[in-house]
Amino acid sequence: MSASYTVAVAGATGAVGREMLATLEVRDFPASKVVALASARSIGTSLPFRGGELTVRELTEDSFHGVDIALFSAGGGTSERFAPHAVRSGCVVVDNSSAWRMDDRCPLVVPEVNAHALGKHKGIIANPNCSTIQMVVVLSPLHKAASIRRVVVSTYQAVSGTGQKAVAELDNQVRQIFNMAEPEVKVYPHRIAFNCLPQIDVFLENDYTKEEMKMVLETVKIMEDEKIKITATTVRVPVFYGHSESVNVEFERRLSANDARSLLREAKGVVVLDNPAEKIYPMPITAAGEDAVFVGRIRVDESQPNTLNMWVVADNVRKGAALNTVQIAEALVRENLVRVPDPTAFLN
Repeated sequence: MSASYTVAVAGATGAVGREMLATLEVRDFPASKVVALASARSIGTSLPFRGGELTVRELTEDSFHGVDIALFSAGGGTSERFAPHAVRSGCVVVDNSSAWRMDDRCPLVVPEVNAHALGKHKGIIANPNCSTIQMVVVLSPLHKAASIRRVVVSTYQAVSGTGQKAVAELDNQVRQIFNMAEPEVKVYPHRIAFNCLPQIDVFLENDYTKEEMKMVLETVKIMEDEKIKITATTVRVPVFYGHSESVNVEFERRLSANDARSLLREAKGVVVLDNPAEKIYPMPITAAGEDAVFVGRIRVDESQPNTLNMWVVADNVRKGAALNTVQIAEALVRENLVRVPDPTAFLN
């Protein structure tokens, strides 16, 4: 990646935006210039980058002139408004919100799984939901080996998936409870401290939550196989960083637990931690601050033929958001795809 690019990070002052900047720096992304963009209230804020500081500019429709790649972490409504203007300016957008994920014009990409889809981009590439990303990184090599028929997934998702305000609320509620005070509930519909909430995002007409249906629909799009059947239950748990998932996978053909371990040990971006006798398995504290997707507790489902259970954990802010976004940008550079084939593709 010898060429050099101008990169903008939209939503740079948020938790994921800051992590995007840190990831660009740590991975030595070939950027000759990085522009930090946010809402008007953040103008002038200083953010650390490469031993110096970036001064935040206001995100406007004219922010992308001269920018080659824009990494968006600014919410769906903001992305819907500003990403098309970036494309019209000749800038390729990698968007971390849900705004473009199911848009047929936009590849939904996890580089370890379907980097080839980037070749069809029209200017906007969507970054999947955090819980979807870590699951498909593990499912992909197994699907290639034995063809997945059905997935039943239950998630245990950290509060950082909601943002910094949720991290602060969990911290405050724990302190309030220990001080015999009534915990304040603002972010979630119920107290999260020492509790589990079987609701992430809003409920839909089918009584699934929006988060659950994201996992269903996004997985099929990424895996490019509509025959895969998926059902999900997503739960918010009182953990700061790191999403965990219990994944039950039924295959067309028999795949032993040992075969699955061997395949996953060779899979890019995956770390296998699976030694029950020594109490070795992934946990949120294992994944926090790490780039990999961790998998363990791989075992045969004794109630169903050709079926395995496994436990999957990843840092939702890193691989679930910032890292995957930067990896997409790296793939665009590597494959010489930093170009907008049709600047009018997203005109209303």
